[in-house]
Amino acid sequence: MSDREDLLNNLKIDRSQAPTEDHSSSRKFIMLGLAVFIVGLFSWIFLSEDELKEVTTFTVKSLQMSDSSATSILDASGYVVARRRATVSSKMTGKVMKVFIEEGMYVEEGQLLAQLDDSTMIADLNYSQSQLNEAKRVFNRTQELAKEELASQASLDAARASVEGLEALNAVRKQVVQDMKILAPFSGVVVYKAAQPGEMISPVSAGGGFTNTGICTIVDMDSLEVEVDVNESFINRVKPGQPVITNLNAYPKWDIPSEVIAIIPTADRNKATVRVRIALLEKDERVLPDMGSRVSFLRKVETQVNETPKEGMMIPLAAISRSSNQPKVQALNNDRIVITNIEVAEETANYARVTAGLKSGMKVIARFDDDLKDNQKVIVK
Repeated sequence: MSDREDLLNNLKIDRSQAPTEDHSSSRKFIMLGLAVFIVGLFSWIFLSEDELKEVTTFTVKSLQMSDSSATSILDASGYVVARRRATVSSKMTGKVMKVFIEEGMYVEEGQLLAQLDDSTMIADLNYSQSQLNEAKRVFNRTQELAKEELASQASLDAARASVEGLEALNAVRKQVVQDMKILAPFSGVVVYKAAQPGEMISPVSAGGGFTNTGICTIVDMDSLEVEVDVNESFINRVKPGQPVITNLNAYPKWDIPSEVIAIIPTADRNKATVRVRIALLEKDERVLPDMGSRVSFLRKVETQVNETPKEGMMIPLAAISRSSNQPKVQALNNDRIVITNIEVAEETANYARVTAGLKSGMKVIARFDDDLKDNQKVIVK
């Protein structure tokens, strides 16, 4: 009986003891809080990076002006243009049979670009050639009879006229067959392919979009130059033969020596500008038509025989602040703004020569920004 009671006692639940705490749930809350903290920390870091201001910088350049040096007196922007650019078409309307070129291909003057359907023209040429052969046979026979006084002079003249007429017709039809071959008018690069085999092509537009007026566009890369629009208020600073430095937007640090070819003698009344043609003195395959460019018109700076050459650093005028008596710029050190006092010796139209405060190779904000504070972190474009 006692064994039975002991067994029952073991099966009883002791409700007097307090339930134990679930430590695992506490650990879960701690881990969750830690994860939220880490996510928040990274979010703050990345968001703070996104809030950094982007700036454009200018690399300070050392300047030593001697007898052979020059300084910029005017800046302007423009585009690379090709003086020899042609849309190649045909003299005759016809169906394109073959196209032998692709975009980017270099072609020589007289190279075959495309072939039009010339089957009808060749048939006409063969027919006129047979007529010409027959006319020559009749003329030779008539000439022999005339020598024996068996044919009149009128018959001989008629036979001769028939031969000459058919020879002229034959020459025209040979030229028509030749015109069905489209040749390159000059050496250059194909920049646009306009027609495909099977399409109709014509020297003039037929309307409705069913007929092309060209096979391709060819550009003579040796004829590339720069055209810029200069404000008419400053056109007196530009002269033919004047030295120029050209910088392409695609390669802003590449200085291309250039010179003024001509000032186009007409003004744009809407923009109050005058167009100037500039020759690139160095040819390079990186220069492409329609590229944007910026040019600096230069002026020779001559020194006296005993004059000491001027030295200093060249920076844009826009980089300098004159809000106080002390000129200053916003230099960069480890992507942080450093307000730096400078001494300006002289100024040109767009640049200043600085003799103190800067060193060659330093970077400054290209346009002074009052919203940027000292030691502020920025992002360089």
